[in-house]
Amino acid sequence: MGTLTEQQQKVSALLKKAPLIISGPCSAETEEQVMATARGLAATGKVDIMRAGIWKPRTRPGSFEGIGTKGLPWLQQAKKETGIPVAVEVATAKQVEDALHFDVDVLWVGARTTVNPFSVQEIADALKGVKIPVLIKNPLNPDLELWVGGMERIAKAGIEDLGLIHRGFSSYGNTEFRNAPMWHLAIEMKRRFPGIPMINDPSHICGRRDILQSVAQQAIDLDFDGLIIESHVDPDNAWSDAKQQITPDVLKAMLDSMHWRKEAVQNEDLQSALEAMRQQINQLDDELLQVLSTRMKVAQKIGEYKKNNEITILQTNRWNEILDRAVAKGSKLGLSDEFVTKYMDAVHMESINQQNKVMNN
Repeated sequence: MGTLTEQQQKVSALLKKAPLIISGPCSAETEEQVMATARGLAATGKVDIMRAGIWKPRTRPGSFEGIGTKGLPWLQQAKKETGIPVAVEVATAKQVEDALHFDVDVLWVGARTTVNPFSVQEIADALKGVKIPVLIKNPLNPDLELWVGGMERIAKAGIEDLGLIHRGFSSYGNTEFRNAPMWHLAIEMKRRFPGIPMINDPSHICGRRDILQSVAQQAIDLDFDGLIIESHVDPDNAWSDAKQQITPDVLKAMLDSMHWRKEAVQNEDLQSALEAMRQQINQLDDELLQVLSTRMKVAQKIGEYKKNNEITILQTNRWNEILDRAVAKGSKLGLSDEFVTKYMDAVHMESINQQNKVMNN
């Protein structure tokens, strides 16, 4: 495949930088808008890679679906003037070819594409023999295996510089966010693939500016490797996703005011104090598991009793009583209702499984 060019080496090194900041307009609209935004982003001194949507897959027809290939020379010019590498989303082999023809530095696979293995495979096939970083957004639906599968397909094409983008998930009934963050899924991906950069996309999680910084801060506090934030010189008049975009000046102010924390503790005294508290956590976790094991043994005895007396496993009134009691007690102890409910649901399902084994043995 040959050696990396100087530009490719520069971009490959950027993927290992933390925090990595990617920013730019949701959509490239006009040459003037792209260049003005690029200059504004360069002036911040904060942006490592400029992003812009060239092809925009929209949920419903009639919305602005991107300027298309004619916008790629604008990005090429923006890179030439500012020195900032550029990134675009691709969804087909033709889009990959066009992006590469105009020297795009980084590609990303969008959420609507990640849900379709056939589409991801088409992109992977078009990337064989190419040296370019590729970022994979989580799928629209909360399915980790689709996210993993998308990454594996791109990796099998020979792409070595991979990254993941957490942009939240579609969730029925969700009202606070445009896309529910479901942090635990991104954290699980970080756990499975610790060597792969995880970049948070607060713009698509929030869908609005007023909570953008708080979500970005949470991502950094969770040791994400970077942020991808939509920025536009005139966001209120943007052709797509106007409510979630911010100006380059607002972006700079936001990044300046954030707390940038690090995973490692260098000071030995601090490390020792942290380790002591972690040992407490380990001890408490062991005690919790012992208590849960004892609880399940009681559940098994209840299962035997129900089996011998022809009683159903599920007792709805009893379960409601347990849950209400736990939520009330948890609240007094400083635990959120949501956490207690999820915890008790998990305990209840394990109790049902234990009783089911007894019933049907």
